[in-house]
Amino acid sequence: MPEAASVQATVGDSEFDRDTAVTRRGPGVYDIDLSAGWTIIGAVNGGYLLAVLGRALADALPHGDPFTISAHYLTASQPGPAVVRTDVVRAGRTLSTGQASLFQYDDAGREVERIRVLASYGDLDALPDDVRTTATPPAIPPVEQCFGPQDAPGPVPGGSAITDRLFLKLDPATLGWALGAPSGRGEMRSWFGLADGRDADPFSLLLAVDALPPTAFEMGLEGWVPTVELTVHVRCRPAPGPLRVAITTRNLAGGFLEEDAEVWDSADRLVAQSRQLARARLSD
Repeated sequence: MPEAASVQATVGDSEFDRDTAVTRRGPGVYDIDLSAGWTIIGAVNGGYLLAVLGRALADALPHGDPFTISAHYLTASQPGPAVVRTDVVRAGRTLSTGQASLFQYDDAGREVERIRVLASYGDLDALPDDVRTTATPPAIPPVEQCFGPQDAPGPVPGGSAITDRLFLKLDPATLGWALGAPSGRGEMRSWFGLADGRDADPFSLLLAVDALPPTAFEMGLEGWVPTVELTVHVRCRPAPGPLRVAITTRNLAGGFLEEDAEVWDSADRLVAQSRQLARARLSD
């Protein structure tokens, strides 16, 4: 994974933009070919899928910026053709609400619903500047003191194509799992960006909340941690530069865990928050 792109990609002209672009087939219906470049252990990443549906809704609704989007992941998506169907639930003056589902096809040619979302959109640039918060940016060491996938002793079992498209530099304090000594704390922190240098926008924030290694690794668990439900709140348009992402888990019970994520921009603003419920694979 490159430290920085030799020619920086721009918003609207990057691999992420091309791979999340949908083609309108008709009113409320969009086609896309899900890229294999955003997979982890063979399955398409949930944050990438959320960005795909987010862009379809931005086209279908009168407002262009996701404020809140909640997704239920019904079946695992695979690279290849898919169709997104959208519905406008309400179109208001400052907020519009819509729903969308992504479908793929089984071996018999029948549509299978993969993910369903409900979202509200508005105009981030129209929000007031007033901020009153007790939240503070995560304490992450400088980038040069953090470690990325390229520093790992070997490839991820089962493949992780998505890491080639991301700039990840993880806090060493959350990397015990990679050394065979997980801390037992459900924490993951990292610098985040796209490998081609494209700055963040509201749609890449939908990816950022679900792009780090799962906190379950630092709790001593291994293997895929599939998302059941994910809700993201986009709070403001991010400033140029790398993001900082902090994810915590407080409760793993009954084979499920929650992950609470915060995304901070280069101007020390909390630009996105999320919570997801995920299924953990417990040891027999």
